This record gives sequence, structure tokens and C-alpha cells, in this order.
Amino acid sequence: MAMHRIPVRVADVVDETADIRSLRLTRTDGAEFPAYEAGAHVDVVGPTGLTRQYSLCGRPSDRSSLHIAVKREPDSRGGSQALHTVSVGDSLEVGQPRNLLTLAPDADRHLLVAGGIGVTPLLGMAYELAARGAEFELHYFARSREEAAFVDHLESVTEFRGRVHLRFGTPRDKFPAVLADLVPELTPGSHVYTCGPEGFMTEVVTACAPVVGEQRVHIEHFVAAADEAGEDDAFTVELDTGETFEIPAGQSILSVLGENGIEVFKSCEEGICGSCVSGVLAGTPDHRDRCLSAADRSAGDQMALCVSRALTDKLVIELY
Repeated sequence: MAMHRIPVRVADVVDETADIRSLRLTRTDGAEFPAYEAGAHVDVVGPTGLTRQYSLCGRPSDRSSLHIAVKREPDSRGGSQALHTVSVGDSLEVGQPRNLLTLAPDADRHLLVAGGIGVTPLLGMAYELAARGAEFELHYFARSREEAAFVDHLESVTEFRGRVHLRFGTPRDKFPAVLADLVPELTPGSHVYTCGPEGFMTEVVTACAPVVGEQRVHIEHFVAAADEAGEDDAFTVELDTGETFEIPAGQSILSVLGENGIEVFKSCEEGICGSCVSGVLAGTPDHRDRCLSAADRSAGDQMALCVSRALTDKLVIELY
């Protein structure tokens, strides 16, 4: 099933750094966008037709436009490069905003830890937390001020004063010590949110999980997981309708269902966006995605059909 696309125009373009530009998108029909929660992301169909996911970094309360930031990746397959060529007035298409990263409603304190372009989803969360009057801090790590997006904005927003801490040029070997200084502010009732490079997020989990628990450290992934070491054995999938399909080694559940005319909502097909996540009624999934939380994986009642496989001979699934 293709995503429901919303035609938009580029209303504003800002070069935040040499490699990061922000785009403000408005609907071509002049209507408001659907409401979304802080931490949401959106599918964007670029000029080349490639669909990529970008976090929404504007104020969630402002439904007149969507605000994304795009980092030009030299080794990308063209998505980020293409969005670095668009100009004000150009037409694009977006999907419905959706969340894999959300704010915990019952936290006594929220700690946001961003690395580089990972600031994008956390900026939207900071807006929401400030609007709620919640206790939070945003720590933004970047190599230098020149390579950090939204710095002037973060320093000028009145409700962020005293809550945003810019940390430039922290050596990698000093990073654990800097994080350790943040931990005493946390309690078992606090929640931590992090987005950035893999090693960066691993360090955040290592520092904070002993205090708040791993289930309260929320991670946003931007890249697909490296190939897992697990075996790609064949297995059987049965839908809740009773239809049964054999999933051979080297082929995903999603592709087999598609070949048989079974429509599943999909987008990235890399285990990042969460579009194809479906329910598991029986059997044990072999999770290989980057979209489900540790709690979701432990529950074993849902899985990403595009990349994950089975640890049992058979799975019974329910398509959402």
C-alpha cells in the first residue's frame, strides 16, 4: 500500500550549515497539516522520486507548515542530495506525520541529548516540553558551532533559556565524563531521549540506563541496521485470515506478501520508518529493525515485516 501523499510547496529554505539546510513546507491546497506529536517524522518524496524520512523540528502546535532539516550525505543514494537542490516554490509530496519517538507523559524530568543532525526530532520535543512547562534540558553536541544547525535559534528562543546547553568540540574520549555529569540530575522517574550517530547514542544509553532503566532511554535511528549475524532460514507466515505463505531465505515477509497481492503500508523498506510494523499473534520474531523500542521487542507482539524474520518455524501475524 503506497502512502497517502500530501502535495506541498517549499515555502522557505535556510542553509543552517555548509551541509545542513532546513525546509519549511506548506500544503498547496492551503489547508492545515494533520496534528502530530513531538518527535514525529514524515516521509518526503524528493525531486528524484526517492522517499526518505525526516524528523519534524518545528513547533507541533503550528499546523500551518512542516519544518524539516536535511543533511547532505556524500554516500547517500540521492535523497539528501536531491533535497539540497530544491528552491522556494518547488513542489514535493509528504506522507502523514507519524511517531516512533514520543514524550513520556509521566516523567518527572526529560533529558534530551542530541548529536549533530540528531537535534532535529529533539528540537520539536523541546518546543512541546517548554509549552507544557515541563522540567527538561537539551544538550546539543556538535564538532563546532559552524557545523551545528539551529544554534542562533536555540539561543534566541526565550522559553529555552537556561534549558539548552551547546557543547562544541567535545573529544570522543571525554564524552563519557561529560555525560556522567548529567546523570546526577536524573531519577528513576526521568526519561532520556537521544538521536545522533550510533556510537554517540550507545554512550548515552550506557551512561543513563543504570539510573532510569533501559526502557526509559528512547532512541531515534536515522540509518538502517548493519546486516545481522542471524541465519536467514526459511519459515512460514500465516495471516489472521488463514492465508499461509512460505518465506524463503533471502526474501522478506513484505516482499512475499506483495508478490501475492497482499497490500501492506510501506515506505523505507529498511526497518527505519515503522510503516510496515504489524502484529504478531503467535511465534517469536527475530527483530532486525531500528524502529521498535526495546519494550516493543521484548513484548514480541509486533514486528517490522520488511527486515525482521522468525526464530520459530511459523509466525501468525495481523496486518495493521
